[in-house]
Amino acid sequence: MSSKNNNKINVPEARAAMDKFKMEAASEVGVNLKEGYNGDLTSREAGSVGGQMVKKMLPMRTASFERADRTAAGHRVTVTYRWQVRV
Repeated sequence: MSSKNNNKINVPEARAAMDKFKMEAASEVGVNLKEGYNGDLTSREAGSVGGQMVKKMLPMRTASFERADRTAAGHRVTVTYRWQVRV
């Protein structure tokens, strides 16, 4: 059974940007990624590059607001929510 690769870039002009993004992610995790074939990378190294890319694409979101304190009249508290989108 043959597998079909669905990892197509919808906008052809985005190829260069994605390649640059991949190189930046590789340098951040200390992987020696080069242009072209990288068959000498271990699975761990290749996975760390992909993981770094996902981490950059799906950052932590934060929302803060102030509201009246429910326990002390006249006081205000800051409420902060943090979440991360996971696919």
